[in-house]
Amino acid sequence: MTPDEIAKLPYRPCVGLMIVNADGKVFVGQRADRFKDAWQMPQGGIDEGETVAEAALRELGEETGITPDLVTIEAETPEWLPYDLPHDIVPKIWKGRYRGQEQKWVLLRFTGTDDQIDIVQPHQEFSTWMWISPKELLANIVPFKRDVYASVLEAFGGKI
Repeated sequence: MTPDEIAKLPYRPCVGLMIVNADGKVFVGQRADRFKDAWQMPQGGIDEGETVAEAALRELGEETGITPDLVTIEAETPEWLPYDLPHDIVPKIWKGRYRGQEQKWVLLRFTGTDDQIDIVQPHQEFSTWMWISPKELLANIVPFKRDVYASVLEAFGGKI
């Protein structure tokens, strides 16, 4: 696909999850489909008819095994935060229908214990996971998502 063709594509509606534990650390997982370090917070598409909160809780279970009773929704970004995929990835993901994603982010306070996290799921997203401090987040995230993550940190900073 040419850059002009990609620029005409829409963004995929998506929810992002900032899961924070009692120590103020953020959950990140290493993508299972990448060969190099590709850490990210959980995220996923919003199904038709689904609210942001409903999508967030569904994705929470699908990617981390965390059940809704183990989190409290504390905040949501006021605006949609878009990012573009690198051009070489666009034709390979979502059948080339989207240029990237526009995301609503939800801050979730995790009240459970680490043994209640289970990333081994039917459509496993992550090969491993860890808690990191918010200050370390941007340095560990794939470069094309850093601007969005900076916006998420700004939006939720005082609540983390």
